[in-house]
Amino acid sequence: MTALKSDDSPVYLRLRAMIAEAILRGDYRAGDQLPSVRAFAAEHGANPLTVAKAYQSFQDDGYVEVRRGVGMFVLPGAVERLRVAEREEFITQVWPRVRAHIALLGLDTAALLDAEHA
Repeated sequence: MTALKSDDSPVYLRLRAMIAEAILRGDYRAGDQLPSVRAFAAEHGANPLTVAKAYQSFQDDGYVEVRRGVGMFVLPGAVERLRVAEREEFITQVWPRVRAHIALLGLDTAALLDAEHA
């Protein structure tokens, strides 16, 4: 997700995270059209080729389909499959680093979780 991608990760991965977050939030549902590459690039100050690379990764992973001359659309089941993939990435890639940082700082995990709801 956007907040979990570091600023030093490649731009296309940060853009991909932004799109994934929007899909998981429900901004784009099955059948919805994603913004055009040019529109998304202009909105986020990105190079259109970089946005195209991010979009291509969604197509490669089977979350969206391209309709020639029309645009890119979210496929049925994409939200659920994307959520599973993002959870797996979080558990295997992000959480171990977060847990190690918590331990390094001597923080109490339970207190951190309680503070979130305070």
